[in-house]
Amino acid sequence: TEYSLLDGGNKISDLIDRVKELGMGSVAVTDHGNLYGAIEFYTKAKAAGVKPILGIEAYVAPIDRTIKIATGIADGGFHLVLLAETAEGYHNLIKLVSAGYTEGFYYRPRIDKALLAEHAAGLIGLSSCLKGEVAEGLWHQQEKKARDAAATYRDILGPGNFFLEMQWHGID
Repeated sequence: TEYSLLDGGNKISDLIDRVKELGMGSVAVTDHGNLYGAIEFYTKAKAAGVKPILGIEAYVAPIDRTIKIATGIADGGFHLVLLAETAEGYHNLIKLVSAGYTEGFYYRPRIDKALLAEHAAGLIGLSSCLKGEVAEGLWHQQEKKARDAAATYRDILGPGNFFLEMQWHGID
């Protein structure tokens, strides 16, 4: 949404209107690295009779959130979509976002896999876009790296809580 600073243009009110127009019963918002719009989104979705799914598109540091050195394309971290399945999951999203800003900020508010493992309860993960760790591995013909990343997220989030995304970007 507009709360993904310099990256999102979708206004929450317009999103809710469109979801209603399409007859959808639920919708998720996953702003980049933050939950700034969560209250507005939740309130407006509930008022419109739409189930709000709270989430973030997290930035996962390539090594450790406290290491702040240039490593290349992933300096801001790999993308990973995290959705709150439960109230505990929402509380864990708050903890992750807060730590991303206070402990891991380097270009972006980053978390790491160790922190995610500490706060994984109640969360569902999606492999994310082309900037996700799985997609990065596949893009660079590093299938083992991609498989290992997917397996790690599956292990952290638990069986049935990590999903691979398929997106058409118009790129062969």
